[in-house]
Amino acid sequence: MKRIAIFCGSKMGNDPAYESAARELTETLVKKGIEIVYGGGDVGLMGVVAETALKNGGTITGVIPDKLYEMEVAHTGITKLYRVKDMHERKALMADLSDGFIALPGGVGTLEEMTEVMTWAQIGYHNKPCAFLNTNGYYNHFIAFFDHMEKQGFLYQSLHDQAIVEEDVGELLKKLRTL
Repeated sequence: MKRIAIFCGSKMGNDPAYESAARELTETLVKKGIEIVYGGGDVGLMGVVAETALKNGGTITGVIPDKLYEMEVAHTGITKLYRVKDMHERKALMADLSDGFIALPGGVGTLEEMTEVMTWAQIGYHNKPCAFLNTNGYYNHFIAFFDHMEKQGFLYQSLHDQAIVEEDVGELLKKLRTL
């Protein structure tokens, strides 16, 4: 893999482990020569990812909608920053630029971005891996809901199986490479 998209929160969350995990993942990707694509912000975990990549000599590309750019949350010091019309264009460009996707802890935007790229994989728009860095069990309830959807007949087993869920950065990246 040459480029990984990271979806993550525009807030830091209440547990310092989230920031630590964002730093560890970013440092590891940079050391492996993998470029990072992310939401283009300089706040929350997005800002941590950007600053960590830059500090470690990595290549980081941001994709930010005009509305967020105008709210002055864009990180203008990254390798490349794409300004797009809206969230739809953001997700499409991030998907086009990336070879796989990782979700760090985040809010509904992070979930929406990740579930959309998973939906695109389900219907055959791409075959790129989708992974959740499950820091301190952050995604446990979400993955349990996947189990519930599958049991109720609304989720294909293949989509459920496609979701890589790991608490350890090394294990997560190892699984991404095997796909």
